[in-house]
Amino acid sequence: MELKWKIKPFEALTVHELYDLLKLRSEIFVVEQNCVYLDLDGKDKKALHLIGEYDDKIVAYARIFDAGISFDNTSIGRVTVDANYRDKKWGHDLMREAIAGIKSNFNKDKITIGAQLYLKKFYESHGFVQTSEMYLEDDIPHIEMIKE
Repeated sequence: MELKWKIKPFEALTVHELYDLLKLRSEIFVVEQNCVYLDLDGKDKKALHLIGEYDDKIVAYARIFDAGISFDNTSIGRVTVDANYRDKKWGHDLMREAIAGIKSNFNKDKITIGAQLYLKKFYESHGFVQTSEMYLEDDIPHIEMIKE
């Protein structure tokens, strides 16, 4: 059981892909995490969208950015896996694909993320190191992490 991966700039997303990835993000970041926030932050148009599909359904997703958009370094954000598929451990595949996508699209190794604190060990398993104190973003504890 493998995911089919693709990376697309905003302009190349189909209407259906855009709808489905925004729906997934809302299901996780708004409903599941009970967090009222504006997901459409203006950065989608500047991102490369990493999509993992299984059975023609988007089940894994992340945004990747060149340096200077979200952080001084390249970055990964909106990392999410559909709750119905988390037992497959596809979050690790998603991070490996995102890191590889940064390298192949931007030819850079240094990546900064704003990670939810409870996922610290997950990101550490992918080479990220905590570089900030805990801070609240939309009332959720976060930390900044960097992978060199």
